[in-house]
Amino acid sequence: MTNSTPRICVVGGGPAGLTCARVLQGHGIEVTVYDADASVDSRDPGGTLDLHADSGQIALADAGLLDALLERARPEGQAKTRRDHHGTVLAEFTPGPGDEAAPEIDRGRLRRLLFDHLRPGTVRWGHRLVSVTPLGLGGHRLEFADGTTAEADLVIGADGAWSKVRPLVSDATPQHLGVCFLDARFDDVDHRHPEVAGIVGAGHMFSNDNDGRAVILQRNGDGVVRGYIAFRAAPDWHVEAGVDLTDRESIRSHLARAFGHWSPAMRALIVRNDGDYVPRAFWALPAPLTWEHVPGVTLIGDAAHLMAPFGGHGANLAMLDGAELAHAVSRVGGLDPAAGLDKAVADYESDMFARSGELAVSSNDALVEFFATSDTPDLPPDHEQEHREYLARARAYRQERDRRAGERARA
Repeated sequence: MTNSTPRICVVGGGPAGLTCARVLQGHGIEVTVYDADASVDSRDPGGTLDLHADSGQIALADAGLLDALLERARPEGQAKTRRDHHGTVLAEFTPGPGDEAAPEIDRGRLRRLLFDHLRPGTVRWGHRLVSVTPLGLGGHRLEFADGTTAEADLVIGADGAWSKVRPLVSDATPQHLGVCFLDARFDDVDHRHPEVAGIVGAGHMFSNDNDGRAVILQRNGDGVVRGYIAFRAAPDWHVEAGVDLTDRESIRSHLARAFGHWSPAMRALIVRNDGDYVPRAFWALPAPLTWEHVPGVTLIGDAAHLMAPFGGHGANLAMLDGAELAHAVSRVGGLDPAAGLDKAVADYESDMFARSGELAVSSNDALVEFFATSDTPDLPPDHEQEHREYLARARAYRQERDRRAGERARA
């Protein structure tokens, strides 16, 4: 630790890592972020996110960016429709006026928002982490694929599901949840695919049958709808099925057979997409996951608590992790800053475990239930009540944070 100032490296420039860096800089703390991507927008960042009032929005408020988020977000995107595989509407939710409990924003726009509010040069793009080596006394050396290295007093692993930093604190690895999906998209949907636009509406549409198959459509920005065609299967399902994942028509032929009992209107959501299908799968870390604190290293986001996306908690918790860790680091002081940093990180981890564990378990259970074989429809939660709970938990979270701050001030 140089001149009592910790050298902090964040590995991963997604929402979690960028939020952490932004809040650290707000406290006047230097930080460097390393990411394997060539630039902030060099790859498809994925679909849309609902930012919850009790987590993601708190993190963005801490970063001074909540108003900027709300200017860019789509509150109407909170709308949800549940249909059966014949297209019959089973349940609907339309957000009321002023409902901003969980507005939607495209992942790419959120990443760009965070990146644009960091100091120039904070993020080192094109740095794919190869290894992290302990140096003793909490120090670590990072080595990247281009041969460059860096040393840090605190390495923050924000590098997602297959984190290279995680093995320093835990031998846990992601486990496949038994469900795979194909990511598809519809461009200029209101003009080119009005039937799809009508079915998905302003937000999300969920449809599943009683044999573990589902279609989930999400309205994104710029007239795009992202579709997820999901089914229970092993990661190498295409081998046994004889499907060439590089051949769009091979995939479509397989899907037409597998979803042949769905109505024609619903099958159109599966085989009329623009562009290629992108194969993906659902993975999760054992939950709840904890570890014994290791000096000089910690995890945030998916690296710490990868979970199924049902409930939308993953990205929200990831951003809150980043903000809370930054706050903890900012409180380091005293005659032994190295010991103070170590305690701050350990305290963050304890709080993070409690915050994420139950939500990880419930999210994974929700995915299993949604894809279960059952003659009884898996109906959605009461979204109006859900939104009221987001707001109530946000108030309680802030009150508890203020109480803790008052105790520290009096100590």
